[in-house]
Amino acid sequence: MGGKSENEFLEKIVKAKEKASKMVNEVRDDFAEMEKLKAESLKKTEEMRRAAEESLEKLERETAKSKDIVIESRQRINREIRQARDMIQEKYREIKERISASILPT
Repeated sequence: MGGKSENEFLEKIVKAKEKASKMVNEVRDDFAEMEKLKAESLKKTEEMRRAAEESLEKLERETAKSKDIVIESRQRINREIRQARDMIQEKYREIKERISASILPT
């Protein structure tokens, strides 16, 4: 008879199921890695924002304490600090939104 036996077909079915299970596990691992990267990226972004804010607050305090800076200079410095804060917040929001959107399906 030269045809394939039932056992041969069953073995092929088992191999197909094993291959599919392996691929599913790999995809799950990929998703877990993406979630881990997402969490790390959000943490780094938060650290960047916090460090920048602390730095700007320190500059603000130093400017206020400085006796050598005239009022006009102090005003320009404070304006630059506000602009820097605004830029940092904008970049923070942009990155946070981008990280969150990167996981969502399109």
